[in-house]
Amino acid sequence: MNQKYKGILCILTSAFCFATMNMFVRLAGDLPSIEKSFFRNFVAMIISFLLIVKNNDGFKWNKGNLSLMMVRAIAGTVGILGNFYAIDHLMLSDATMLNKLSPFFAIIFSIFLMNEKVSLSQSLIVICAFIGALFVVKPTFDNVNLLAAAIGFLGGLGAGLAYTCVRKLGTKGEKSSRIVFFFSTFSCLVTFPYILFAYEPMTILQLICLLCAGLAAAGGQFAVTAAYTYAPAKEISVYDYSQVIFAALYGLIMFGQIPDSISIIGYLIIILMAIVMFIYNKRKEN
Repeated sequence: MNQKYKGILCILTSAFCFATMNMFVRLAGDLPSIEKSFFRNFVAMIISFLLIVKNNDGFKWNKGNLSLMMVRAIAGTVGILGNFYAIDHLMLSDATMLNKLSPFFAIIFSIFLMNEKVSLSQSLIVICAFIGALFVVKPTFDNVNLLAAAIGFLGGLGAGLAYTCVRKLGTKGEKSSRIVFFFSTFSCLVTFPYILFAYEPMTILQLICLLCAGLAAAGGQFAVTAAYTYAPAKEISVYDYSQVIFAALYGLIMFGQIPDSISIIGYLIIILMAIVMFIYNKRKEN
């Protein structure tokens, strides 16, 4: 199996894991997004810690990678908090679609971090994807969910920057387990003061849901880290949109959610642009 096919397999795995994580986060009920984020990352931190010890990878990052590790951790934390807030206040499929703008942001950030060139056609595709996002966000003063949609949009931006950093770190030989551990630990430290001073008690069922979300998130993190290490975003990002399908099925089966027609138009535009981007890159490569 060549590197690109490994990346595709990993990105599909991560899409399923993250959709499952979102479902458990929603099932956890009315808890603060910061509290949910802490438990989600705490599980990933423990798992990555055990993997580092098991594989004897060491906890010291490679020389010169600290700044990228920090940017990845900060952007990833913003991405998670934005995504979780959107999950709690929007339909599951809407929140997922806003988060799935991350591959387009990854393409933009790759210009600066990876020195990858983006053509006029690729730029137009990205612009059309943002137009599709407007159908999901519905930026009008009458939209009571505008703030949640805007925060979800910001979460997608943070995730896109984080994935670009993962790609850069992978090319510089950084271990996936260290990337995940550094990010998870950083995110836990950032959210811990809130847990310390404003913790809201939870039921056993809510705790189980958050632990399951953490397990699914850990699987998704390792898979997406591996995916962007194997191949660049422009080659595999289209497959990440399978998460929208998983999320829509979870939303329908678990919560009885049916997206409105305007949101569905937005979904179709964004997915269509992802497919067009994939076809364009393939033809350009050939």
